[in-house]
Amino acid sequence: MKVILKSDVKKLGSKGDIVKVSDGYARNFLMPKGLAEEATQSNLNELKHKEKIQERKYKENRAEAEELASKLAEKDFVIAVKAGENGRLFGSVTTKDIAKAVKKEGFKIDKRKIDLSDHIKSLGVHKVKVKIFKDVEATLKVKVVEA
Repeated sequence: MKVILKSDVKKLGSKGDIVKVSDGYARNFLMPKGLAEEATQSNLNELKHKEKIQERKYKENRAEAEELASKLAEKDFVIAVKAGENGRLFGSVTTKDIAKAVKKEGFKIDKRKIDLSDHIKSLGVHKVKVKIFKDVEATLKVKVVEA
């Protein structure tokens, strides 16, 4: 019997896959637990329709992310902090500080999406990567100046 999986099933497939299983496995385990439904023509058509909608949403979100990435790459984000001799900071600039600076400029970015290998501990211009979408990244120019 062919079934459409409604959710991921270990060693069988992932959500949306069409798999062939024994009749007993489908009727006694997969269907009662809501893990699968029979692969009828109407269910297959509904699955194709859902996939088209998901693909369209993915393309729209990706286009928005690319646009945001280009806007972020053009701007310089200034963070003013207290510094001592030789440009050493009292403390450091973290992802939270960078997210606040980006928010001041009118953009919304989650601090967990900012890829900062180590906190910024000196004055100057630093390049920071931000993961905006699955495969869309932007490079921010963070300018750390003395307050």
